[in-house]
Amino acid sequence: MRNNRNFRDVISDSPCIFLIGVAGDSGSGKTTFTGSIRKIFGEELVSTITLDDYHTLGRKERKKENITPLSPEANDIRLLEEHLALLKSGNCIKKPVYNHKTGESDPPVKFSPSKIIILEGLHTFSTPRLRELIDFTLFVNPDLKVKYDWKIRRDVIERGYSKEDVLAELNARSTDYTKYVEPQASFANAVIEISNSFYGKKIQNARNVYNVTLYQEKLDRTVKNISLKFNIFAINSMADRNFCFGFRQTKKYGRNLGSLFLDGEFQYDVVRSLEKGISDQIKISPLSLFSEKSYVNASDMVQLLLSWRIINKRISVESERESLNSC
Repeated sequence: MRNNRNFRDVISDSPCIFLIGVAGDSGSGKTTFTGSIRKIFGEELVSTITLDDYHTLGRKERKKENITPLSPEANDIRLLEEHLALLKSGNCIKKPVYNHKTGESDPPVKFSPSKIIILEGLHTFSTPRLRELIDFTLFVNPDLKVKYDWKIRRDVIERGYSKEDVLAELNARSTDYTKYVEPQASFANAVIEISNSFYGKKIQNARNVYNVTLYQEKLDRTVKNISLKFNIFAINSMADRNFCFGFRQTKKYGRNLGSLFLDGEFQYDVVRSLEKGISDQIKISPLSLFSEKSYVNASDMVQLLLSWRIINKRISVESERESLNSC
């Protein structure tokens, strides 16, 4: 990538279609952690496909056949693979549509590939072919208490389910989650775990404060001349809200990973240098993703760190393409 170019323009001019795959259980917060990518590059360059659209059985059929949507048999994985290959080649598809209100499929719609496509669902990179097509993979894994709380709130309020039906489904699907969905974590470029905050349910519910851990492998290639650091002065200054963070090497998901955990609320100045580091590298300014907040929570912090990881991969893809074209 030529250093004097706005990376948004580089992506817009490039023929490359970049796929980000986010896997995890229903209601696990998958959309949250790619929010910064959407904000940085905008709706013109970023679109989303929800893999629920590839359900082959409606809600009544699943209940009749005693099968959950977490089973691959209830999803058209082969069609998903075909569609991603077409999108990656710059072609349009007729995307299926699943209606959560009715529990049935609506007529398919035309879907044109944007330069960055975020794929969110249960089986996002569950097969070798899907992992081959997707450029960056993320697995989101909240613990059971958080998952139950989130899914009940979302499905009852937003999707019109009864609380009893949601609880029954959660209990019925736990075995399939362990069997079919959770194994994808071992293939992810990054894994996010969420648990209840050290600082109690009151602050957690009022200001969306959770304990968030980001697991990552060491980057095999990183863009040089960029400083991603916390503002130490802001960290050490007197703050009126609690926070903590730490890092350790650990063996998890079958690999040696670095784990960064954060909890509580951080003054916005703490992450301003992170935003500036990303902005300086990709020449998109001003980049102020959380400037409307006096404090940011752990999810905000991880969003920002993860966005750099994804951008770094996209820059690497572009650099490789330019190298090949210059040969």
